[in-house]
Amino acid sequence: MPGSTAAMSAYESAIDVQLRKFQKELSAGTVSLVLLAVLAGAEAPMYGYQIAKQLEAVGEGVFAGKQSALYPVLRNLEAAGLLDSHVEPSVAGPPRRYYRITPAGRDTLAHWMRAWAATRRSVDTVLRGVKP
Repeated sequence: MPGSTAAMSAYESAIDVQLRKFQKELSAGTVSLVLLAVLAGAEAPMYGYQIAKQLEAVGEGVFAGKQSALYPVLRNLEAAGLLDSHVEPSVAGPPRRYYRITPAGRDTLAHWMRAWAATRRSVDTVLRGVKP
């Protein structure tokens, strides 16, 4: 069949585009949650690059390459009172801003974790009924 390879390639490209869009939307909705979780589990304040590397290490590639997207979210979480930050000089470059979770951030994280668990259970229940 002439053209079938090209048609399949276009179809696969369209699926890839939709998958990337879906992953971006999922990521946008969960970045604040995972940032609070990483900082809640940290023994000391962390700077952006450390947070990004931690997410890459535990996120199965889902958060890889998203470092620049973290900074606006960190600033928003700080403006909401969920994080505190301070700047320290660095011997190997510009000063670094270190973030730590606040008590309000821990309370919010607990609520968000419950909401995430309920959402995950609901979605999983619906997906169990689908045969791909």
